[in-house]
Amino acid sequence: MKKHTQLAIACGALFALGAMPALANASAEERAKLDSSTYTCMGAERAGNADGSIPEYSGKWLGAPPHVNFQGTGNHPLDPYADEKPLFTITAANMAEHGQHLTDGMKALFKLYPDTFRMPVYPSHRDFRFNDSVCEATKANVGYAHLTDDGEGVVAKTGGTPFPMPKNGLELLKNASLFTVRPWTEEYISDNAYVLRDGKVNWGRVHSKNLAPHLEPGRIGDTSGQSSFYLNQTLLPLRDKGEVNTGMEFWNDKTEPRQSWRYDPGTRRVRQAPGYGFDMAFPGSGGSITVDEVRLFNGSGQRYDWKIVEKKELYIPYNAYRIHSPELKYADLIKPGHIDPTHMRYEKHRVWVLEGTLKADYRHLYGKRRLYIDEDTWFPIVADNYDSRGELWRTSMLNFFYAYETQTPQAGVGLYHDLLENTYLAFNLINEQPKGYKLNAPNFRAAMFGPEAARRGGL
Repeated sequence: MKKHTQLAIACGALFALGAMPALANASAEERAKLDSSTYTCMGAERAGNADGSIPEYSGKWLGAPPHVNFQGTGNHPLDPYADEKPLFTITAANMAEHGQHLTDGMKALFKLYPDTFRMPVYPSHRDFRFNDSVCEATKANVGYAHLTDDGEGVVAKTGGTPFPMPKNGLELLKNASLFTVRPWTEEYISDNAYVLRDGKVNWGRVHSKNLAPHLEPGRIGDTSGQSSFYLNQTLLPLRDKGEVNTGMEFWNDKTEPRQSWRYDPGTRRVRQAPGYGFDMAFPGSGGSITVDEVRLFNGSGQRYDWKIVEKKELYIPYNAYRIHSPELKYADLIKPGHIDPTHMRYEKHRVWVLEGTLKADYRHLYGKRRLYIDEDTWFPIVADNYDSRGELWRTSMLNFFYAYETQTPQAGVGLYHDLLENTYLAFNLINEQPKGYKLNAPNFRAAMFGPEAARRGGL
């Protein structure tokens, strides 16, 4: 037995030595692609599509374009394409003509609301780029970044994307959740409208603070310590006013799972919330969304088997400045069944299709999930969620825009539709708030989060 073991170790060592040049060559080849005229530094195809409906990547703007007079963070975003008109509008009548570029959830909304739901399609743009340090970090990850603990952890350089050319579903999931390149800090007060079948609206309001230390501009670091912090203080409805939910995330969901605490204003006590996440109801949402579908997906992916289905061309919400305009009142936006589509902007872009199937030995409200991930930013833009029978249950869209002050995408209004209950949640509305998103404020620190911060915030 000992001789067999020694022989196996020796063979394994020889195999590893033989594989090393192949791995080095593969890494060099991938790195060369990111430096070429074929791909962007983030791994997206630079070229447009055959018919020109998706343009070539230009990346001509870093920060605010010359013609946009943006007054700085905390102000509502300004639309660089404000003068554009829709090329055409998709309706229930012509949906079949565009079916190959629509998700199952979009098709379901046309069938559910044939007289009112529509999708205005605008010219597609790929004009904004990331800071050079994001490219540097992404290139440094080629041949270095790798998954650990069955995909629950990642060893990588932070400040960029770990897997610019993902080889499997878990790598793509990490790109689109844990490693999205977004603002370093966020603070805002937003409104949430839960719209019932009869058009009645249940309103909520939240004061949110978020910190992702590894996304400090220009910083390239390692996956150690906390990856992010959050604190949400409920302002409305009045019955929940003063409730605080806070916590922190780490880089390995298996060895260091999410930690979370809740301050209850009724008892004036802070309690730890073990296992917070997954399909728990997100506070203040009326049970309309789960904790792990905020920003379409967050937290551990351990309950699902993930696979890359394909890359395809879809009409998705993009450059969504208009829907955040302070010139719009909530009455202009919030309508029965769905938001007023006049204020939406859809563009055709290439997306990665990522599918998660619930593992046999785990439980979750959703038996299957599909995420549609923008190739240029790695942001998940659309999601379809299926029940345990495989029937489409909920569909959601994230209206994101490029934040000039951070030179990154910013997650804006999320629209979460329950196709069985005929309800929807418009999440993170800021139109009637005096301020927009305050991003990359330099005075955030870890002490502003956690149980002591929850106690202070709830008093």
